[in-house]
Amino acid sequence: MKFAYLIMGKIFDSNKDRAYIHNEISQIIGVSDMEEACKIAKELQNEGVDCIELCGGFGEEGARKIIDATENKIAVGFAVHLEEQNDIYKKLFGR
Repeated sequence: MKFAYLIMGKIFDSNKDRAYIHNEISQIIGVSDMEEACKIAKELQNEGVDCIELCGGFGEEGARKIIDATENKIAVGFAVHLEEQNDIYKKLFGR
């Protein structure tokens, strides 16, 4: 299985912010926004990636956009946190 994890933040550039592990079967890619994320998701799909996981910053709405971008043909999931950590996350990410 080929796997990718996308993290999103204004500081990232998908051309430079990439790391590979396990003989490049798994990778982590930083993207700056949803537009770049959708573009990268399509590229990953074309490269044969089977599963894309998303950082919590994507949320359900972002996950749905990635699912749409990949035509619901590969597995897409996203990280969440427990409700009791909402205040910590709001402080950290400003939401």
